Amino acid sequence: MYTISIFSVGKNKEPWLLDALSVYETRLRPALKIEWNLFKTEEKLYSSIEKLPNFICLDVSGNEFTSEGFANILFEKLEHYGCHLNFLIGASEGIPNSIKKASTDRICLSKLTLTHQMVRLLFLEQIYRSFEIQKGSKYHK
Repeated sequence: MYTISIFSVGKNKEPWLLDALSVYETRLRPALKIEWNLFKTEEKLYSSIEKLPNFICLDVSGNEFTSEGFANILFEKLEHYGCHLNFLIGASEGIPNSIKKASTDRICLSKLTLTHQMVRLLFLEQIYRSFEIQKGSKYHK
């Protein structure tokens, strides 16, 4: 089974967001465990990341992919890092350069400015889409 840990500042406070995240987590559950690591402050978020052996930043300056390209990278990295990946969603001011330099990779989810809550949902949907692409299902057209 795969595990993806997502590190972010803030919390999932909107009921609609919790419902939407739950839908994708339930769909992924047979193959993937999602671990949410939500912090009250940027300092706590970034200090927790520094202790990890590897992490990938979701950052506007990162590499852009199509959904198929992201699926390929996701599974390549899951295999390379022993079926467990860590992803960082930066705080409102963005990810400090020192943290970016320490990351194993940077991925751009969108050039648009999005709230942390929306990034969590869109990112989780793309992870689900990646699993569906790998299975060859009709979810991704």
